[in-house]
Amino acid sequence: MVVHVNAATSVDGKLASRRREQLAISGPDDFARVDRLRAANDAVMVGVGTVLADDPSLTVDDAGLVGEREERGAPPQPTRVVADSNARTPPEARVLDDAASTVVLVASSAPDERVAAIEAAGATVVSAGDERIALSTAFDELAERGLVDVMVEGGGELIFSLFAAGLVDELSVYVGSTVIGGRDAPTLADGEGFVDNYPDLELTDVERIDDGVLLRYDC
Repeated sequence: MVVHVNAATSVDGKLASRRREQLAISGPDDFARVDRLRAANDAVMVGVGTVLADDPSLTVDDAGLVGEREERGAPPQPTRVVADSNARTPPEARVLDDAASTVVLVASSAPDERVAAIEAAGATVVSAGDERIALSTAFDELAERGLVDVMVEGGGELIFSLFAAGLVDELSVYVGSTVIGGRDAPTLADGEGFVDNYPDLELTDVERIDDGVLLRYDC
């Protein structure tokens, strides 16, 4: 499995404001790049916090890219994956609509009624871990389902957890020309934070896009 984390941050490393409001950090050229990246992967993954804050669809917008997926024998849209230990994904969330298939990862402690509601909305629920999702186990399950190239779009809690588990292979960060600030604003990697054994990254490419810069790393 190849896990590619992609994110857009401000110059000071924030994903959004302290109100957790979605901001337009990227420009049109970077949005198009992200659409191409989605189309190239088997699955697009986010944490439930992103679902609750932004209600994303996580689908490929460009019809030409959808056609290219179909030509190579892939489904029109990548599978959407939500990391949601406690099954908090609302049944009416766009990520559960019929635009693409969806897998929701939960812990075994997730309330049965919430799990049932997510399944009733059309998603496949995969349980891995007790109180929190065991990401390595969950990713093994995704690989068994043929989802071997996974793009992760956030948020910071999920990204930190993936780094902590040693599951990130590639990282792309678009740094927009703005400052958001705020000690409570979400960053690229939230969670507990590292105090030692910091992940080592290798910078492989730098590219100017729109009024910002794209940094690519191998992890």
